[in-house]
Amino acid sequence: MEILKYFPKEIRDKIINLDKTEEIRIRNGKKIILNNGQTEQIINVYITHEMMENIMQNLCDNSVYAYQNEICSGFITLKGGHRVGITGDVVIEDGKIINIKNISSLNFRISRQIYDCSNKILKDVINLQENTIYTTLIVSPPGWGKTTILRDLVRKISDGIDEIGFKGITVGVADERGEIASMYRGIPQNDIGIRTDVISNIPKSIGMNMLIRSMSPKVIVADEIGRKEDAESIEYAMCCGVKGIFTAHGETLETLKKNPLLNKLIEKNIFEKIIFLNKRN
Repeated sequence: MEILKYFPKEIRDKIINLDKTEEIRIRNGKKIILNNGQTEQIINVYITHEMMENIMQNLCDNSVYAYQNEICSGFITLKGGHRVGITGDVVIEDGKIINIKNISSLNFRISRQIYDCSNKILKDVINLQENTIYTTLIVSPPGWGKTTILRDLVRKISDGIDEIGFKGITVGVADERGEIASMYRGIPQNDIGIRTDVISNIPKSIGMNMLIRSMSPKVIVADEIGRKEDAESIEYAMCCGVKGIFTAHGETLETLKKNPLLNKLIEKNIFEKIIFLNKRN
């Protein structure tokens, strides 16, 4: 697998199969752990400081400075849409993170796009009569597939759905953490459709406003909303006549309403549809 090229040979030789692996956890002075979401496999290689330095240089194309902004955000996006979470000694200056040094842990999150995983909720999102969507909030606990489903919805709405006569419309994605499009050197590594514009590595509230002003989307998309600024940007989008698809953490309407900002949006009837996922979705 392409992701193995970032590892020293002594690690590559120990990892035989990554077919179902979702995460590769690397910690300084510890053994490597592969996680497939249900079980773990411990690889009998102890990570040294030199190995960690070697991996970081490989991740950054031998220029850590060039990747400084991404590192300060806590992750690096790789070709193929894979993401590497980073922890270590954080250097703060004037209240802002300017560096993470002495890297202690790396979490390789392997990207696998699942096509058509949104089919079960598609009929609840698409407004076929007006060839648009219903402003929708998708809700579930962490790790239940919200982002994966959201990505597939973006692709379908952007490309159009010939089977039902839905014509593709322009979508703007405020991809704060890079998990929807996984941009790499300006190119989305995930298939997010032909009519999709992405702004990434910026607070989603700012990203939504920028997209509305600069790209005139018919639909705005953001993952894991919940801050005051998010709510304000969503209300601004609705006032501009832009539809939206958003996700949030929760299990029931009652738990969702415990977030006062989300509750405010619900009470204002901002969301035309609220979809609660379960593990069977």
